[in-house]
Amino acid sequence: MSAVKRVQVDISVVLGRAEMPIRQLLKMGRGAVIDLDAKHEDECWIYANGELVARGEIMMVGEKIGVSITRMTSEAEL
Repeated sequence: MSAVKRVQVDISVVLGRAEMPIRQLLKMGRGAVIDLDAKHEDECWIYANGELVARGEIMMVGEKIGVSITRMTSEAEL
């Protein structure tokens, strides 16, 4: 079990997506806002090593932002 505890997992959380031309992205500066296709009540996607593993909701944990897992993703959803 100690070997398993040393395994590193890269966790990524996707809040939403946006599409734009590269020229528009290159023009953006500090403080620019990118509109996402998500609403505040939508679930986010949680990836482990690039694989979708769960869905969750964003929450505040003191001064930090966290993710609460709402459901694990099944093979059928992939």
